[in-house]
Amino acid sequence: MSRFLRNQGWVAGLFALLIFLFVVTKLIQPGYGSGDFGSLARAVLPYAFAVAAQTVVVIAGGIDLSVAAMMALTSVTAASMMNGASEEYALFVVPFVLAMGLVLGALNGILIVVTRVPDIVVTLAMLFVLQGAALLVLGAPGGAAAEWLKASVIGTVPVPGLPDWADAWVPKALVLLVVCLCIVWIPLRRSRLGLSIYAIGSNELAAFRSGVPVASTRIIAYALSGLFAALGGLSLTISTGIGAPIPGPYLLASVAAVVLGGVALGGGKGGLLGPIIAVFVLRLVRTDLTLLAIDPNVTAIIEGLIMVAVVMFGAFITMRSRPAGATP
Repeated sequence: MSRFLRNQGWVAGLFALLIFLFVVTKLIQPGYGSGDFGSLARAVLPYAFAVAAQTVVVIAGGIDLSVAAMMALTSVTAASMMNGASEEYALFVVPFVLAMGLVLGALNGILIVVTRVPDIVVTLAMLFVLQGAALLVLGAPGGAAAEWLKASVIGTVPVPGLPDWADAWVPKALVLLVVCLCIVWIPLRRSRLGLSIYAIGSNELAAFRSGVPVASTRIIAYALSGLFAALGGLSLTISTGIGAPIPGPYLLASVAAVVLGGVALGGGKGGLLGPIIAVFVLRLVRTDLTLLAIDPNVTAIIEGLIMVAVVMFGAFITMRSRPAGATP
């Protein structure tokens, strides 16, 4: 137990904070129940995939400013393709959109590796390119989503052996999130590729001298980020039933959740569990502010200030942990 707390103390603290926020929510609104938790899980879904996309590249020592724009492009692409199409056609749309995200993410990585331009510049440029492409696909929110896809995030999952009242606290959106993340993250984390991603994020030169293929590892990290971003775009379309060409507030939220989740902005440290719990914490804070009838504009200001403070704290920790004499 003590070893777990020593290794996962930050994540355990975040989980305790999440439980505390649930208690506060229950005190604010005594009627808060399983249905509200299901709504929270559906709201968290696109944020969680955006955070997963950002986490992979941050661990690899980079950052991706195009995550939200990539989500918008994949969302409108999926919504446009499914608009007026048969239910079965969605079986083709889903893998197409995921492959699209994988390719766009790999393109980010290739541009960074080949041009040697800093990732923050390349992904910022891609942000504008993808945002423009999303508006070309759909000039305004529209399109449609297959009914069976929408049903995949609505309702609960019956668990054998559990009573109905316990099943009500297992929303499909949460199960879908856990399954998707586990399918990609667990094999990656235990593979040689996963170790290489951590190695180039920790010390790129040392990784290169140890025989790690730095360039291809970085490209794969960005490709995986694109895959998670595409999952985020798909979840947006599934949750709302339409595609939205304007990127939502997922970029800053993803960076804030990554930092709050214990991932070092300098790379090489952290995991996926902490950032996912951090997303729930940030969304629950917003829920509590809404339940307290705080003005929506003030809520947005408070939420933004929290995110900026978290990101600045992460940058400060990164600067403090950098060896003396290292290049900024």
